[in-house]
Amino acid sequence: MFSVNARKSVSASRSDGGQDARSWISTRCSRIKAKLDFAPDNGQFRVSLRTTPFHPRTGPLSEGQAWRRWAGYVVASAYELSHDREYHAIRNSAALFDVSPLYKYLVTGRDAARLLDHVVTRNVGKAKVGQVLYTPWCDNEGKQIDDGTISVLGEQTFRMTSADPTLRWLHLNSSGLDVTIQDVSETTAAVSLQGPSSREILQLAAERDLSALKYFRLTSAKIRGIPVTISRTGYTGDLGFEVWVDASQAVPLWDALIETGTPYGITPAGMLALDVARIEAGLLLIEVDYFSSRHALIEAQKSSPLELGLGWTVATDKARYNGQAALDAERTRGPAWQFTGLTVDWDSLEQLYAEVGLPPRLPSQAWRTSVPIYDRSGNKQLGYATSGGWSPLLKRYMALAHLGSEHAPGTEVRMELTVEHRRKQAQAHVTPLPFFNPERKRA
Repeated sequence: MFSVNARKSVSASRSDGGQDARSWISTRCSRIKAKLDFAPDNGQFRVSLRTTPFHPRTGPLSEGQAWRRWAGYVVASAYELSHDREYHAIRNSAALFDVSPLYKYLVTGRDAARLLDHVVTRNVGKAKVGQVLYTPWCDNEGKQIDDGTISVLGEQTFRMTSADPTLRWLHLNSSGLDVTIQDVSETTAAVSLQGPSSREILQLAAERDLSALKYFRLTSAKIRGIPVTISRTGYTGDLGFEVWVDASQAVPLWDALIETGTPYGITPAGMLALDVARIEAGLLLIEVDYFSSRHALIEAQKSSPLELGLGWTVATDKARYNGQAALDAERTRGPAWQFTGLTVDWDSLEQLYAEVGLPPRLPSQAWRTSVPIYDRSGNKQLGYATSGGWSPLLKRYMALAHLGSEHAPGTEVRMELTVEHRRKQAQAHVTPLPFFNPERKRA
């Protein structure tokens, strides 16, 4: 676990002419998630990816050994040869995901809330102990860097999660503040239990009533004597929870949840099933649905929270924070872009395939590619889709897209697709997000 006390380090960084920065980089490089090894047989470097604390259980479950990289770790794309049953578990029973690769930071001290309020767009100072905030954070131009959650564990104790490494960003913004920032990514493991049976399973495992735990709230509990934090959060748009535990207790926690959940049809699930669910829920994925402003090569690749449909996360009632002036100005004039849903017209899709003598062929997995969107005539490009696929539950071909703000729900557009090696355009309609929003998610 690596920690920084901003008040103690700021004077050294100012007087040393960069030595503190070099020391910081050296320390972090010694603890990076992906370790570089030298391969003497071919004189090249190879990347050795880490396994999560749950891998002793998840590894043997993978029938097809289908893995993918996430933040320097390997996680399952699917445990079975097809992800279909895993997806249906999310919507009909309960699915268990390993989400340990999330970057996790513990921010403590008298000025902890002050630091976070300066960095993110939500009003952390108003949050109550036991509350979880979903929030983006921006650069000084109001363009989104990343998004994640802030859990209020105590009056001066917060846990922040992110998709990209954020320790240095927090450190740079904490100069002069009485705050300690700890990277607990390696010492804290997490699983996500999602689906209509998730509450019943957790109540039995924790031997306590969780019916009063509200959406985006957290509580402390014990599962088979293991101290855990349970938050009513997730990435599926369904009833669900995330369970946070010391990494040393990951395997016993997994065993307890699987044993308790087996009568309820609990199913370990991978990223392919999760991808379909999060598209149905209209949830953003960094570097797919938007580029971090840190990684964008040109201005056109950057987006603001207002353009990404996250205007509700941008506070108007707190002290100055990163990007505030730019976001206030954008709110006044209105964002130029919107992040919205598209529903592809089935008859149009079927006709395109019928013209070449084929039945409709849809991807077996959700896709993550940039797809042009045109106006009704098919001549003028209006924007682009970033991810999409077939929803087995909703029985529709859906996509997430960036379009000009003037295109209201119901607007007819054309989405480009490939039919028998040829580029075609299928009719689609602008659809409000989320596609799927069950009452049980918040009930």
